[in-house]
Amino acid sequence: MEVVPKDAEESTEAVDGVHLSLLAGADEMNVQHFFIEPDAEVPEHSHPNEQTGFITNGTLTFLVDGEEIDVSEGDSYAIPGDEPHAAENRGDVPVEGVDIFSPPRENPDWKD
Repeated sequence: MEVVPKDAEESTEAVDGVHLSLLAGADEMNVQHFFIEPDAEVPEHSHPNEQTGFITNGTLTFLVDGEEIDVSEGDSYAIPGDEPHAAENRGDVPVEGVDIFSPPRENPDWKD
């Protein structure tokens, strides 16, 4: 069994205002915490990993196939592998939550 204490989180700023922290992981999945500052954007990307998530604070607007989808505190979501998607925090408060990736995914660096 793996336990990752909150104070052991190491955050990566994948792009300006988007902070990611890998948490516990196993052979088939891992958990990632995210903190997205107001006005920050996750650029469009895709990955082979299935992605499910849960918002614990704020509202995140996903852009998927030309559609805007708001996901708010208490909502969960699922994104199939290889589906292009982007996200924006259009609110006045940070958006926080967790994602689960299967298979496991490393923290991306979208600055490149």
